[in-house]
Amino acid sequence: MKKILILIAALWIAPLHAASIIATVAGNPITDADVTARTKLMARQGSTPTDNRRVALQNIIDDYIKTSYASNFDAVPDDKTVEQELKKMNMEDMSATELEMARRALKADIAWQIVVARTILPTVETSSDDINAEKRALAAEHGLPLEMTIIRLIDIPADMADKLTKPKSCDDALKMAESLGGAPQKFTAMQYELSKDIRERVAGLGNLVWSPRVDNSILLVCSSKKTAEYGKIDEIIKQNTMFKRAMFIADQQLKQLRRKAVIVINDDRYKL
Repeated sequence: MKKILILIAALWIAPLHAASIIATVAGNPITDADVTARTKLMARQGSTPTDNRRVALQNIIDDYIKTSYASNFDAVPDDKTVEQELKKMNMEDMSATELEMARRALKADIAWQIVVARTILPTVETSSDDINAEKRALAAEHGLPLEMTIIRLIDIPADMADKLTKPKSCDDALKMAESLGGAPQKFTAMQYELSKDIRERVAGLGNLVWSPRVDNSILLVCSSKKTAEYGKIDEIIKQNTMFKRAMFIADQQLKQLRRKAVIVINDDRYKL
């Protein structure tokens, strides 16, 4: 009788365990508990999409794909490296399931970064146009280490703005504005110290060129002086531009790897 009860219990438990496997990637099972652990990890990282369980499942699938692909290049980090990086994340209060999920995610991320650095980044090229575009975007959003002398005209009627011509110098611009009845303001500041609206307006503005009239005001950059920090900007922007392009190519490659991977979704709620 005891053997019969054990057999019945085993038959009862097995379907429950099988039902908890919501997907497989190349035969590797992904359980509902795995998805729950990944959603908690995502929340710790500040990511809380409305369809967070589906996103979590896709992230877990990508972990397997990245790690598998990285193994072709001997790019999968060892456990010691993963543990060292894990300690930096301050996750001592995690459950065992969550901690294992964090290890898996971290290993995949490190492996993928190594693959990108070895196989994609060396093939990426940037032009001066690319760098200048990124520089203009950076200047508008955050500002550059440029010391700028600026003239600002406020409460300028449209008919006065139409009479402004290209000045020969900063002093000429001041006199021109004053002759038209304006009260020009002249100031010097670092570009990153300017308010965002002014940064955006002067970011692509050449020296001694009146800006378009916005909110009844007009700006003119008298001069721009590069600081010592500015000399490093081009190289930093070049590296950032190359990295962004490399990550775009990597995302496209990951999509192709997903198509080739053997992925089975057992639960209709998680259909991707």
